[in-house]
Parts: sequence; structure tokens; C-alpha cells
Amino acid sequence: MNIIYVKNNEEMALKAASIIAAQVTLKNDCVLGLATGGTPVGTYANLIKWCKEGHISFKNVRSVNLDEYCNLPVTHPESYRCFMNTNLFDHVDIDKANTNVPDGLAADSEKAAKDYDALIDSLGVDLQLLGIGYNGHIGFNEPDSAFTMGTHVVELTQSTLEANARFFDNDVSKVPTHAITMGMRNIMSAKRILLIGGAEKAEIIEKAFFGPVTPEVPASILQLHKDVTVVCVKA
Repeated sequence: MNIIYVKNNEEMALKAASIIAAQVTLKNDCVLGLATGGTPVGTYANLIKWCKEGHISFKNVRSVNLDEYCNLPVTHPESYRCFMNTNLFDHVDIDKANTNVPDGLAADSEKAAKDYDALIDSLGVDLQLLGIGYNGHIGFNEPDSAFTMGTHVVELTQSTLEANARFFDNDVSKVPTHAITMGMRNIMSAKRILLIGGAEKAEIIEKAFFGPVTPEVPASILQLHKDVTVVCVKA
């Protein structure tokens, strides 16, 4: 495990973008596991800038996203498909046919989950980008009594609903209560993992990477991965 401490969010975004850009440069048809939320926005902005300047190309890159809200139309501005289009895909030369987000609208969520597992297994993720929730969740894998291995539908905890309310006019009642998310096996199968977090996440990052491995702190399982880089703002 490699922990890189930075001074502020701008430096964190720059460092994370540099790691992703290096992956794309070394393997131009790599598979990127991507994340949403407020934390990676700056990282994506740097990647957009470098792509427009001609330093990197996403032409042959494929991607799989961690998660998606259930029962939220993909055209909704807070759907994660819309988020990815707005914050990355619309501004780089990636083929959107090569980008994948879990199906939060599927009538048969169990089949949708199995199909996403099969997709991830067939592609193989070269680098998985992660944020971390205040309760230690990665993707939407919430604290639990056991680690859930495959893609699955999860009921979001109250703390997660409250944390995401800022994207829904600060109204918790507007936040979808369920999401479909990669499971721990999916995340841990990535060849490399990059986790980023601001100063406000310092406490949970310390708990996740220096405490016991427990499903009560989902991100703690990353201690068992052979190639994890954490870029975090020093509190």
C-alpha cells in the first residue's frame, strides 16, 4: 500500500489525474473503473484538460462505473450516467459505447447485477478509482455484518442519504433510497486501486487502512489488495 499525502484538494486531484493518465499512456486500451461524487470532479477536470491539449487520448479506453442510483432516469442530472457524461465523457475522445454504468432501472435487478458481474469479469479492470464515504463505504457498499461479493442492490444508510442530499437541493427526501453497486469481489479484482480523499475524510481513511479489516468499515478490505495507492489531503 502506498499512501501519498498532499496539501489540498487541488494537489490531490492533480496527483490522481497523473496516475490515471499514466495508466492510459502505458496501455491505451486499458479498462478504467470510475467513481462519482464530489471527490473525483477535480481529477476528471485535469484529465479533460490534458486530453484537449493532446497529451492523452481515451479513444481506445473502456470504462466501468462503480454504481448507479435505482429508479432514477439516466437523463436526471444526478444520475451517475449523467454525472459521468457531464464531468468527463462529453469532453474527451472516449467512445461512449465503451463506457458502462450499472442499470438502475432494470425490472430484474438480480439479472442486471449478474450481467454487470459478467461484464467486469470479461473486461478486467486495470485501474479502479475510488472515493470513500464518511462511514467507510466504497461504491455503495455500506457497513454490514459481512462483505457482499458481487454486484447487488443496496439500501442506503441514513448517513449516506444525508451526505448526498447536497446534490438534491439539500433535501434528503429527494435522494434515492437504493442503488446498484459493484461488490467487493468486483472492486478487489482490479489490478490496481486508487483511492482519493479530502481532509474531511482523514479520520475514516486512517480507520480503514490502519484499523482491523471488518465489513463494518467496508474500505478496510483494501488492506488485502496487493496494489493500492491512497492520495489524501493531510488533515
